[in-house]
Amino acid sequence: MKPILEVENLRVSFPAPRGRVEVVKGINFSLGAERLGIVGESGSGKSMTGRSILRLIQRPGRVTADRLQFEEVDILSASDRQMRAVRGARISMVMQDPKFSLNPVITIGDQIAEGLVAHRRLPRAQVKEKTLEMLRAVRIADPEKVVKLYPHQVSGGMGQRVMIAMMLIPEPTLLIADEPTSALDVSVQAQVLDIIDELIRRNNMGLILISHDLLLVSAYCDRILVMRNGEVVDECAARDLAASTHPYTRGLLAAMPHLNETRDELPMLDRRSQAT
Repeated sequence: MKPILEVENLRVSFPAPRGRVEVVKGINFSLGAERLGIVGESGSGKSMTGRSILRLIQRPGRVTADRLQFEEVDILSASDRQMRAVRGARISMVMQDPKFSLNPVITIGDQIAEGLVAHRRLPRAQVKEKTLEMLRAVRIADPEKVVKLYPHQVSGGMGQRVMIAMMLIPEPTLLIADEPTSALDVSVQAQVLDIIDELIRRNNMGLILISHDLLLVSAYCDRILVMRNGEVVDECAARDLAASTHPYTRGLLAAMPHLNETRDELPMLDRRSQAT
C-alpha cells in the first residue's frame, strides 16, 4: 500500500539567545490509511510535528526535512497557492480547544460550510444539506437549530463536534487531531473519539492522533510513536504498548493512575536514567 504521507529527517527549530534550538530533531515515519498515535509529555514536539505537516510554522521558526511528501505534493517546496488547496480540503487539523478555534461572530452553520465554499463549487442548497448531514454524522441532535447558533451558545463537547464536522466536511485524505478531547469531560471524550474513529474508518482516511494519554491512544490507534525532547524514542503497534521494553515508555505507563489504584504515590520519571 502506497503511503499517504512520508516524513524523513523532519526538523523544526526556533531562534534563541544562544543560537537556534531544535524542538523536533530528525524524526521519520510514514502513514497509510491507518490511525497513528503520537504521544509524549508536554514540550516533546508532538504538536510541532503536526503543524509542520500543514506548513503552519511561520518565521522565525524553520522547518527542514529530507522528505515531507503528502501524496503527490512536496510540502516543503509547494507554493502558498498549492498549500491553500491542500489545507482543509485534503489535510485537515482539529485543534485542542473549540473556544479558541471557532470564530465567535460567525454562526456554526456558516463556519462548517466554509470548507465546502472555499474548496468546492456547489449550489447553495447542496452546501446547506451537506452541512446538516455532517452535523448528523457527528451526532448532533436538531442540526437545523444548531446551524443558526454561535459558538458561545453550545457546550464544549458540542463545540468539539462542530470542529470535527468543519474539518471532515471537505472529505480530506488525512486528519490530524491535536489533543481533540483535552478540554472535555471523560464521558464526552469517549463520544468524540468514537465519532472520529467511525468517520475515519468509513471514509478510509489516515489519522494522526496527538495526545499525552498513552492508554487513550492505544485504544483508538493502530500504531504509536512515543516522542521525548523532539525525538521518536519508541514505536510499536498499539496492541503491544503495554509490552514495550523502552525505559521511557515504561516510565510513562507507570506514572499513569488506575481506577483500582493501590499505590500510595505514583512513580516519577527518572529522566537521568531515561536517556534516549
